[in-house]
Amino acid sequence: MKHVDFRRGLARPAATPALLVLSHLRWDFVFQRPQHLMTRAARTRPVYYIEEPVFTPQPDHLVTRQDASGVWVVTPHIEAGRSPAESQACTARLLTELVRDEGLAEYDLWVYTPMELPVTAGLQPRVTVYDCMDELANFRGAPPELRGREEALFQQADLVFTGGHRLYEAKRERHPGAHPFPSSVDAAHFAQARSGLADPADQRDLPRPRLGFYGVLDERFDIDLIGELARRRPEWQFVLLGPVVKIDPADLPRAENLHYLGMKKYAELPAYLAHWDVALLPFALNEATEFISPTKTPEYLAAGVPVVSSGIRDVIRPYGERDLVRIADGVDAFEAACAAALAERGTAAGQARQERADAYLSTLSWDRTWADMSALIERAAADRGVLPLVGVAND
Repeated sequence: MKHVDFRRGLARPAATPALLVLSHLRWDFVFQRPQHLMTRAARTRPVYYIEEPVFTPQPDHLVTRQDASGVWVVTPHIEAGRSPAESQACTARLLTELVRDEGLAEYDLWVYTPMELPVTAGLQPRVTVYDCMDELANFRGAPPELRGREEALFQQADLVFTGGHRLYEAKRERHPGAHPFPSSVDAAHFAQARSGLADPADQRDLPRPRLGFYGVLDERFDIDLIGELARRRPEWQFVLLGPVVKIDPADLPRAENLHYLGMKKYAELPAYLAHWDVALLPFALNEATEFISPTKTPEYLAAGVPVVSSGIRDVIRPYGERDLVRIADGVDAFEAACAAALAERGTAAGQARQERADAYLSTLSWDRTWADMSALIERAAADRGVLPLVGVAND
């Protein structure tokens, strides 16, 4: 089995234990919770972000690169033709070699994907964290083994972090170390939308008003709602940013006022938001959305754009209850809420709503979320009687 020598490229052992992260999301996919948290973790500790494997004709090996944030992105390349169990066993051997070759005397394990739990077979982490950001078993195409793998992960994990309060309610009965960490925000990044950014070229010539959405277009996105809104309101321009995943693009509604502009980089989002009149959370109410806590909710608000959402539990609480976001279910109510949001722009009531939103957002930050998570990890390590690592000599 071929193995890439990591000693010439990766971060060397440091005073703070390394963090090995197993994720089902590619690092360069949509910039979301894992990227927010791991870029912050990398400021103080080596972080190895381990993606799901790529299958190739070559012998097994790891391909790595360092992101600008300092995170090391590790992609197993596994020889094609093996069964899933054989492939995971090969990845497990590669990760064991990575830990050995890097001299990681102490490290923590952070898991996003229970399906990949078998690849941890050779690892002995100080602390194991399950960051449950979604109820993956409810998603379209979820493998039947997922629930069993998650139960095994609950048995192994010292801590379970959940991506929202609704998810916490579901998981706290299954693990005593569950803690809710709903979506946070880099408010300064999105506040750039209020500073007169230029309108992006592919949006610049669209009429106003513009009602926008960014995110993954999948089974959670209510295509029927958007299609009917576009039909009823031809004078409204709907700007939709993001990749189409797990649904047939041919099923998306088409109209002259529906504009699918594709995936955008995280850095580009404030410029689009700066020229929207309303930001949308048009989620279908189904199994896949029961437990979601959309990261874009506080991001939209930080950009200073009025928000209309369908009745997602983690949007209703706290944003709907605080009257920061309009909540509406069904086409009639959603259309009326969008019209009200448009009418409120530039008014005293709109300014008051934004001031309330800003006050609430001042209590949120990904920096604070990561600091709180880190404190819980260290407390878990102390509870297990694991002393902090004070130094490892480089050989």
